[in-house]
Amino acid sequence: MERPVQLFGLWALLHCLGGDAEHPKSHPPVTNLRVSVEHLCTVTWKWNPPEGVSPNCSLQYISHVNNKDKIITSETSRSEEVPLNEKICLQVGSQCDTNESENASILEEKCILPPKGDPESSVTNMQCIWHNLNYVKCTWLPGRNTSPDTNYTFYYWYSSLEEILQCKNLFREDNYIGCSFNLTKQKDDNIYKYNVQIMVNDSEEKSLPFFHIVHLASHVKPDPPRIKKLSFNNSTLDVQWETPPKFVKKCLEYEVEVSNSHTKETQRFPVKDAKCQNSEFEEENLEDINCLNVPAVLPESLNTVRIRAKANTYCYGDDKIWSNWSQAMSIGKKAKTSLYIIMLLIIPVIVAAAIIVLLLYLKRLKIIIFPPIPDPGKIFKEMFGDQNDDTLHWKKYDIYEKQMKEETDEVVLIENLKRASQ
Repeated sequence: MERPVQLFGLWALLHCLGGDAEHPKSHPPVTNLRVSVEHLCTVTWKWNPPEGVSPNCSLQYISHVNNKDKIITSETSRSEEVPLNEKICLQVGSQCDTNESENASILEEKCILPPKGDPESSVTNMQCIWHNLNYVKCTWLPGRNTSPDTNYTFYYWYSSLEEILQCKNLFREDNYIGCSFNLTKQKDDNIYKYNVQIMVNDSEEKSLPFFHIVHLASHVKPDPPRIKKLSFNNSTLDVQWETPPKFVKKCLEYEVEVSNSHTKETQRFPVKDAKCQNSEFEEENLEDINCLNVPAVLPESLNTVRIRAKANTYCYGDDKIWSNWSQAMSIGKKAKTSLYIIMLLIIPVIVAAAIIVLLLYLKRLKIIIFPPIPDPGKIFKEMFGDQNDDTLHWKKYDIYEKQMKEETDEVVLIENLKRASQ
């Protein structure tokens, strides 16, 4: 039994050696992988080719950033614009063709760590909008573990700048803090294709810095359109407006709002293609003029029109930010308000006069409206009580007069007697 076991071991060894011959060893990894940060949020990885590579090998490199965004290239570097608020790692390996073959090298990894600090001290709710292709306005909320009166510094950079700039136009809006800055014109006039790198920190550098990247094409807000003319064509309302400055006509969409004073209804009409087809405008320059025909409009009532605009995905990366509403313009017959104005003037006068009359004749009106009820007891008292009083008065007078007469008579009699005796 020992010989078959030895033969089986020898066969297995030969089979393993044969298998290694069919499957070559993996490709050697890249060397000297390193990482650096440029500007505010540009991370660059560089590496050297692997050692001991066959001259017949067409070196290719496969790389991943945080295990995603895989690319295959012959370059020995890779740059990415990423916010540095989290750990960023790149894995890179080498191989001899553009397909991921079985002999690809192991992946080398190099990471860059975020700044140290309290995450609750970093700013939140960062929002940036590119207003009318003119200036960028960013707003944010202070960190939860920071004082509301914290002083912040705002730095920004984009491809046409030679150095990082500090934003000076800081402002406060309610609980938000913000800063706005203008954009210098690109040489190729395609600034909307680039990103703006942002870093916000407090002036004393006690809070955790916050990094942000704004893709300009996804944060465009046009100025409100300007209504040029309103006119009626039978029961159709023709609306004309101008394209906001700095925008190409095909790059915007609109929404037209029509409010009717008679029906009290408001209708909104989305407009993607605002071409003017009315013959009366053929001689005018229609390059920046937009038109819409609104059907079933009552000319006998007052119609008020407003318009707003937004960038479309044909030219930009987002179509969710509407402009403010344009200044309203009205057309149609106004309701006759002269009678209402007269009534509004007369009614207060009448009310005031009525109040004065009521104040002057309130007592008389009270007597007329609520006459007094006679008191039977008082009537009987007047009938009988006064007579008893008069009778008693006369009785008292007779008794007094009688007493006075008697007393006088007695005095006279005594005096006469005295004279007679003498």
